[in-house]
Amino acid sequence: MINADELLAECIRMAKALGIRTGEIDPAVRINSRATKRFGMCTKKGKGYTIEIAARLLDAKRQACMDVLMHEVLHTCYGCCNHGKRWKQYAQRVNDAYGLNVTVRGTCPGLGVSDISKRRYVITCQKCGKVFYRERRSRLVDHPEMYRCSCGGCLEVAEYQDASEKR
Repeated sequence: MINADELLAECIRMAKALGIRTGEIDPAVRINSRATKRFGMCTKKGKGYTIEIAARLLDAKRQACMDVLMHEVLHTCYGCCNHGKRWKQYAQRVNDAYGLNVTVRGTCPGLGVSDISKRRYVITCQKCGKVFYRERRSRLVDHPEMYRCSCGGCLEVAEYQDASEKR
């Protein structure tokens, strides 16, 4: 199993070696066993930062955990609380120097982890085939005919799985 605290320390060293100044980061990574839609989170606490990752990353490849931890480490840098120009420049420097794959938004296939998010509603564009997932019932789910895909195609609820059926 991966030791997230050791990987975090390594990510901080790697960033500093490239001249990227990080904020004050708590050396203990918090592990979130309930996270289903996100892989990591950086939270500002006073003058420092706390980093949290999804528990399922601990069973993934080391590279996946490094990608997520480095993503969060970069958020501690000045002017990088979002995924703006500076954050993207830092991510590119880290990727080029160390062969990481730090991206704005990680995906389950990209990180090599199973997708455990709830997909009760699956809406499909009839023109381009783009798929939209919804966990909760919404106007889009109830009235897909009122909406259009960005390509202009009609949307259709292609699959529905009631919460009672899922259990």
